[in-house]
Amino acid sequence: MTPSEEIVVMIACPTGGAADTLARDLVEAGLAACVNRLPGMRSTYRWQGEVVVDEEDLLLAKTTRAAFGALEAFVAERHPYEVPEIVALPLVAGHTPYLDWLRAQVAASESGIARS
Repeated sequence: MTPSEEIVVMIACPTGGAADTLARDLVEAGLAACVNRLPGMRSTYRWQGEVVVDEEDLLLAKTTRAAFGALEAFVAERHPYEVPEIVALPLVAGHTPYLDWLRAQVAASESGIARS
């Protein structure tokens, strides 16, 4: 099986409005076809030598490999964290009509149709 051009990008955000704003901005900019916000995540990580536990929201942005660089730069510029989590996972398989729609939404942006 060859790698899919479709990916899911995980972005951890502080709880509240920042996650909603970022999700909406990604879709409006055409960098993601869809973004799901999963509230209530608890993250445990090491930051500046200390173990930290934070309540966060997780964004799942569906996009393409070709759009990842632009999405990464977009998120990094707008995210409130100094080092935001922006990691991509390949889609192994998916419902063909959904994947066609996903590619069309992101491609529309790349061609200038859905720029905001």
